[in-house]
Order: sequence, then C-alpha cells, then structure tokens
Amino acid sequence: MPSKPIDRPQRLRRSLLSVPAINRRALEKSVSLDCDGIIFDLEDSVAADSKADARDNLYQLLQHADLKGREAIIRINGSDSPWFSEDLALVASIGPDAVLLPKTERVDELASLRAGAGEKPALWAMIETPKAVLDVARLAGEGAGLGLECLVVGLNDLRKETRVPATPGRTFLVPWLMQVVLAARAYNLDVIDAVFNDFRDLEAFEDECSQGRSMGFDGKMLIHPAQIDASNRQFGPSEAEISEARAIVAAFAAPEASGLNVINHAGQMIERLHAEQAERLLSRLSLLPHP
Repeated sequence: MPSKPIDRPQRLRRSLLSVPAINRRALEKSVSLDCDGIIFDLEDSVAADSKADARDNLYQLLQHADLKGREAIIRINGSDSPWFSEDLALVASIGPDAVLLPKTERVDELASLRAGAGEKPALWAMIETPKAVLDVARLAGEGAGLGLECLVVGLNDLRKETRVPATPGRTFLVPWLMQVVLAARAYNLDVIDAVFNDFRDLEAFEDECSQGRSMGFDGKMLIHPAQIDASNRQFGPSEAEISEARAIVAAFAAPEASGLNVINHAGQMIERLHAEQAERLLSRLSLLPHP
C-alpha cells in the first residue's frame, strides 16, 4: 500500500545546479554561487574511466567545503551500473543531504538505495523513462515510506526514448510533466523541472522557468551558473505575491472574520484554504537569503 504523505521541513529548491564531480574547478566555484542546492554529478557527466577520480574529488571537497546552507545532493550511477556500490559507499561516508538515483523505475531500486546510503541522506529519484512516468504514482507513494523527498524530471532521456523532439513550449511533454507533479503533490514530495540545454538563451530559459512555476514545480535543475538568477526569480515568490499573501492573512486575522471560512476580500470571495496557502508562502520568506 502507498505510504501516507509525510510532513517534512520546508527547503527552498528554486535552483539546483548540476556540477560534474570530475571538474575540480567547477566544484570549488559551485560552493560560492547563489543556487539553493548543488547536484554533484557522478553519472552522465563523468566518463567511465574517470569515475574513481570523480568520487575522490567529491570526497575531498565535501570534507572541508562550507556550503553555507546550500543543499548537497549526490547523483550516483544507476543501480544496474558497475559503479553503484562504490558510489553508495562514498555517499555513506560523506552523508550528503540527499542522494539522487538516475533513471528510477522500481521501488526495489529505492529500497536498495536506502539500505546502502545510510540513514542520513534523503532519497531523490529521477523520472526520465516512459516506465517511470507510467508508474510515478507508485514510486512516489511507496518511496515516501523509504525517505523519498523529491522527484526530478529528466527530459533529455525521456525525449530520446519517446522520440518527442525538443520544441519550444514542450507542448507534447506537458501531460507527462503534469503527471509527475500530481504524483509528487499526492505524497507531499518536492518536484524539480528538467534542465534547459541551451544555457546561452537566457530569454527562452526564463520562459521555461515561468512555465514550470505555473505547472507547479518547486524549482529547476540547472546546467550553468548563468541560469541561477532567473530560476531563483521565477520560482521564488514575487513582491506582488508576498503583498497579497500578507493581505489575505491579515483579513482572516481580523476580529470580524473570526469563525468564518469564507470572507469578502478586495471584491473576491476567499476561503480559509487561501489563508493557509498564503501562510505557507510567507513561511518561505524566512528561507530566502538576506543580503
């Protein structure tokens, strides 16, 4: 049976920068950037004969680096790869905030990940195959009981396997993206939108961030530091949203609203559930970095 949704501490996950663990310079630079989290990658960005060096780079970095509140996520190689056991041993020795499993398709993969990673790291799963999308509700529900906290969409692999081309607006991918969002929300998981490959086209990137926010994603996986600012802006609450949330909370806190579930606010009928949504948005303000 699927597990019940679990209440978890809130974290900002607007911008998650993927950094190849083989690139020492990029690793050192990443810990000073304004992203909310860093996905230290041992998988696709690291060649087969460089896996051991990448693990060593990551071990050395995380022994001394101060991430200043940034979330540390290690993307390991898949459970069917020859590097899985050694990657898990590294995760268990370092104890990052989370471990990300690529091409997740089965709950037993998450169970193996939980057993090998130790108790500390949260589990994250990449949803990037047709089988994963078809079974994402079961993965989310049963995975929640194993410590699954976040789903990350991988569109490059999904496009390859489905033969859906990369087109502006992601028209024919939207139903699958929304299926992943719905599964995440059903079990109180966070959900992260896929990478945007052309890091030079910041206007198109910002448009896709805006689309992802409207679809319900919490943030975006990034491939270049130039994408951080737009991702933080688009997935963070705007000044207008903050002002409206404060007004709604104040309206329900007024004496005349006591005991009411629906009130007239600025010419609109709003329910107490809107106040709860507003309070949740305002609670995120304490997580935002302050200059």
